[in-house]
Amino acid sequence: MSKDNYKLIANNKKAYHDYFIEDTYEAGITLVGTEVKSLRMGKCSIKESFIKIEKGQVLVYGMHISPYEKGNIFNKDPLRIRKLLLHKQEIRKLTGQLSTKGYTLVPLKVYFKGSLAKMEIGLARGKKLYDKRQDIAKKDQRREAEKDFKVKNLY
Repeated sequence: MSKDNYKLIANNKKAYHDYFIEDTYEAGITLVGTEVKSLRMGKCSIKESFIKIEKGQVLVYGMHISPYEKGNIFNKDPLRIRKLLLHKQEIRKLTGQLSTKGYTLVPLKVYFKGSLAKMEIGLARGKKLYDKRQDIAKKDQRREAEKDFKVKNLY
C-alpha cells in the first residue's frame, strides 16, 4: 500500500493485546456526509467497538465518530450502528469461521484509502491471561535489549 493514498485515522492497539489475530480483511464503511468530514479531521475511536454478522450483513457497534462542528441538523448519532461492506463470499467464510468456538471479529484500523473510508477487521481468538503475561515479558525483554544496544553504541 503506497503512503500517498493511505491515511490512518484510528488504530486499535488493545485488540492486539487481547486477541490472537488470525486473519485480516479490508471492509468499506457506510457513512453519511458529516461523518466523512469528521473522519477526515481524525475524530474517530474504535477502542470499545465490536463487530457482529446479522442476517448476512456485517455491522460495527460502538464505533464513535464525533459530530462534525458545522454539521448542525445533518449530524447523526455518534455511536450509531454502521454497516461494513464486504463481498458475499467473504461474509460466508467469516460466518463459518465464527461458528468455531472462541473466534470473534474485531476492528483493527480505520483509514482512508484514496477517498474511501475503510476498516481493517481481524478474525481473532481470545488470549488467556498467561498469554498476555508472556507478551508483556517479551516486550520488556525487547525493550531491555534495545536499551543495552543503545548504551553500547554510545561508547
